[in-house]
Amino acid sequence: MYDHIGLKVKDLGASVRFYEAALTGLGHVLCSRDASGAGFGPKDAPALWLHAAKASPSAGAHVAFQATNRKAVDRFHADGVKAGGKDNGAPGLRADYSPTYYAAFLIDPDGNNVEAVCLK
Repeated sequence: MYDHIGLKVKDLGASVRFYEAALTGLGHVLCSRDASGAGFGPKDAPALWLHAAKASPSAGAHVAFQATNRKAVDRFHADGVKAGGKDNGAPGLRADYSPTYYAAFLIDPDGNNVEAVCLK
């Protein structure tokens, strides 16, 4: 549905470490990085861009990534917590969203709510 998303981050290194760990299980990799930012996505197709902010970025964005299966959601959460993310909802069914909505939520180093979801 989206072409790309850009997030401003206060510590590019910490954010790259977090997203590298959290997104690996979803099939996303670090595609590009320089002093001003980094791009993640499928190999050679970055769609999530992290931009080093000169001032403190405003937090509160929500980004949800599709997972191919529930195990990938579990891995996203476990690897993201190990990389410094904060639990914002353990992996599990969210039947109030839909009967098959399996998701996990993390708060990234900049306070954004990041989700992995599998609808199977």
